[in-house]
Amino acid sequence: MARSKSQRLNPLETSVFDRTDTGESTISPQIYNLMIGLVLLYGFGVNYIMVQTIDPQVIAGINPWVFFGGYFASCLAGIYLFNTSSNPLVSFVGYNMVVVPFGLIVNLVVHQYDPELVQAAIRVTALVTMLMMTLGSIFPSFFEKIAGALTLALLAVIVVEVVEIFIFGIHHGVIDWIVAGIFCGYIGYDWARANKIPYTLDNAVDSAAALYMDIINLFLRILRIMGRKK
Repeated sequence: MARSKSQRLNPLETSVFDRTDTGESTISPQIYNLMIGLVLLYGFGVNYIMVQTIDPQVIAGINPWVFFGGYFASCLAGIYLFNTSSNPLVSFVGYNMVVVPFGLIVNLVVHQYDPELVQAAIRVTALVTMLMMTLGSIFPSFFEKIAGALTLALLAVIVVEVVEIFIFGIHHGVIDWIVAGIFCGYIGYDWARANKIPYTLDNAVDSAAALYMDIINLFLRILRIMGRKK
């Protein structure tokens, strides 16, 4: 069961994963986990529909500054919404503001690979995700301890990757392996902390949103790794 303190925290002033009591009605652990799963499936379903219906050439034809400006603006606004809101509908809106721009990126990437390879990458991502969630449930304290290291590692890799691509015009495959490992850690971490906060509908949406970003980033890296090997 989720624990609460007698002193109630203001959810609008507290990050979702730091909340101990939102004042909302709690739901059972089974319903909580089910809602996380359903929200995740919704996000993946939206991305699937986008891949099937939107011509990647249309996306590629958008001015890069406009595209990436809109991408980051939508994602950051969405993250802000689901991190600060205690209203599940508002959080769900924020989730969609992340899912849609991510879907555009996924669309551009997956069309570069053979459909069978994409399906294989999806299977591998699903298996790795289930493994990391299991480990997150068994060893939550371990993932809490490495959270800071994961953040520093991710920031360092992003800087290195940007320098490699835009200054030297190269990309080392080992970076994909490192990033995949980092997001494996994030899946375990986000799942562990999702089960430490109050079991509310809003927190289920917020937790699913965090896991969604981890899983999509892991999938994109696994796809690149598998595509390079093939």
